[in-house]
Amino acid sequence: MKKSILDLTAVELGRKIKEKEITVREAVEASLAQIEKMEASFHCYVTVGKEAALKRADEVQKQIDAGVLTGPLAGVPVAIKDNMCTKNMLTTCSSRILYNFRPTYTAEAVENLERAGAVVLGKTNMDEFAMGSTTETSAFGETKNPWNTEHVPGGSSGGSCAAVAAEECFFALGSDTGGSIRQPSSFCGVTGIKPTYGTVSRYGLIAYGSSLDQIGPVAKDVTDCAAVLETIASYDKKDSTSIERKDTDFTSALTDDVKGMKIGIPKDYFGEGLDLEVKKAVLAAADVLKEKGAVVEEFDLKLVEYAIPAYYVIASAEASSNLSRFDGIKYGYRTKEYDGLHGLYKKSRSEGFGPEVKRRIMLGSFVLSSGYYDAYYLKALRTKALIKQEFDKAFEKYDVILGPAAPTTAPKLGASLSDPLKMYLGDIYTISVNLAGLPGMSVPCGQDSRGLPIGLQLIGDCFQEKKLIRAGFAYEQARGPWKAPAMAGASGCGDSFDSRKEEPASIQTAGEEN
Repeated sequence: MKKSILDLTAVELGRKIKEKEITVREAVEASLAQIEKMEASFHCYVTVGKEAALKRADEVQKQIDAGVLTGPLAGVPVAIKDNMCTKNMLTTCSSRILYNFRPTYTAEAVENLERAGAVVLGKTNMDEFAMGSTTETSAFGETKNPWNTEHVPGGSSGGSCAAVAAEECFFALGSDTGGSIRQPSSFCGVTGIKPTYGTVSRYGLIAYGSSLDQIGPVAKDVTDCAAVLETIASYDKKDSTSIERKDTDFTSALTDDVKGMKIGIPKDYFGEGLDLEVKKAVLAAADVLKEKGAVVEEFDLKLVEYAIPAYYVIASAEASSNLSRFDGIKYGYRTKEYDGLHGLYKKSRSEGFGPEVKRRIMLGSFVLSSGYYDAYYLKALRTKALIKQEFDKAFEKYDVILGPAAPTTAPKLGASLSDPLKMYLGDIYTISVNLAGLPGMSVPCGQDSRGLPIGLQLIGDCFQEKKLIRAGFAYEQARGPWKAPAMAGASGCGDSFDSRKEEPASIQTAGEEN
């Protein structure tokens, strides 16, 4: 049966565009039509740049025809998480405080995609400033899971993952501070990679936790993720944490061969709190790799229980510093009535930030304050170093660590925000990867009894993304094609194509437009 344009993976579409079977404009128009059809149901985007995308499609087509653009992603439509700067396109971090911010430059990772010929469709919804695990803390409304709209898509890159699942783009960029690519990829039944820290430039990524944040791809399969990662990975002198690597030919690892690969399964990941259906699906995936020749065994990974407190102390401390720049003075939201400079700061920030962001700023300010710095922040940094040592020991023996991406499938909308601590505990399997600066990947490995996707997480040593890609691709070949969710009942989106020109209705005053 012939595939429709939307059924194609990013790499398949790029190949068909190169072979002149499909034009770039046709691909972009198909994505825009899908957005118009589905967006009212799922709310994956904050901004869609229809006219800019169509204009860009025609420019890219000319460059492809002239033989200038020859890469695998030339002409392929992409969505960008709304915490990555895009010149002259709204970049809000899904926050009221940045509701009208139009950057004067573009993030390096996005520029790398544009240089390769990708066409940016728009900016995806997210948890405000990437603080959340459900995409419900967005100032512009929650995103819904395309597999079941009563459930969350995960977060904070929920808009990007839902957009790929709903076929509203062919691939997307997300950012991962404590699992924000891998967990929503698991919940939405898509594939996502968090690369080794420093592999992808953070220049233009609006910071949450600077020592933890990393940009990565979200796509339909491992092949697409490898191609995207190969495109966005680069050394960037504008980012002091960027690393110059010579082994970024990630697509070379797409081989269906795991014979002799040593895979470790942490016993600590399969104890109390793990849903039985998730456990069964992940262990079944491990058996598949074992049947293909991998050596699979259990081991003890210590200090797992300390990862969450260490992460939230470090991330919140960095957030309290990073978010101090949003003060109502230079750009973004400014309160209308205030008394003096300090009153302007307080009212603008109080009205502009949401509850979860305020909670983390206050926690971060507390752990950095005099008298508590040693007791909390320094202790968290020492714990981070110990966690890295435990992973180093594990990778002396194993090529890849295998486990679940999340302890459950996607919870229902509203179930997490009422209990923030419970939401934080949901990151138990992903957070350690960021603390240790390691690469991690989520690949769909099944569904629960309600039909919600389950994600398999693969973790590698620093700079060993190729081993993850090799293991993920081999599993994917054995698993077979992964179907898109049934999306019956989605309706038209009305004015969703208009870039967000106004602040949320609940805010009465406007800041200056940049």
